[in-house]
Amino acid sequence: MKFVAFERAKQGTGASRRLRISGKTPGIVYGGGTEPQLIEVDHNALWHALKKEAFHASILEMELGGATSKVLLRDVQYHPFRQLVQHIDFQRVDAKTRMTMKVPLHFKGEEESDAVKLEHNLVNHVMTELEVNCLPAELPEFIEVDLSGLKNNGTVTLKDIKLPRGVKWVSHGKVNAVLASATAPAAEEEEVKAEGAEAAAAAPAGKGGKPAAKTPAAKTPAAKTAKK
Repeated sequence: MKFVAFERAKQGTGASRRLRISGKTPGIVYGGGTEPQLIEVDHNALWHALKKEAFHASILEMELGGATSKVLLRDVQYHPFRQLVQHIDFQRVDAKTRMTMKVPLHFKGEEESDAVKLEHNLVNHVMTELEVNCLPAELPEFIEVDLSGLKNNGTVTLKDIKLPRGVKWVSHGKVNAVLASATAPAAEEEEVKAEGAEAAAAAPAGKGGKPAAKTPAAKTPAAKTAKK
């Protein structure tokens, strides 16, 4: 994706406020072995770009002062309750330096899995993005996770998928992260519990339990003594 930025001469709270009033968003671009540079971006164009997944998880082309450079989106600051981007940070990309980035996960095939088709399980996407380390040219826009092999109450972990070439998972100490899991519907669980409760009520009381109350038998009228 490509976007246009402009050099920003003034900085400070007052200057940034005036910039936002004029329909611009203040920002900064840093890294790449050069000094950080203050920039400004058209707010409306930026707002629409931020709604696209690729703007968050892919290498961007920034046009600034007639030159184009490759950057990554690193931070966005939103207004607490208004639809307003208050500040944005970009990092320059060095083609020869490995980088760490969060990449979205795209799930597919869960409707064809035994867990959903036969067992009517509910599928929970435990993770929606994966932090990876790779060279800029190897950065995937997303990572696909195939759930078609998901079984009843089963899971799909990181070891069950194949990462793109050159891409390594940043584990943070985790051995094998769970990406998705299947569980039985809550309604079925409640039904099983109800059936268990009924069975327990019908069974005779065990040792130490209170015996069920007996219904008194109806009294039969006493036989009349025959008169002699």
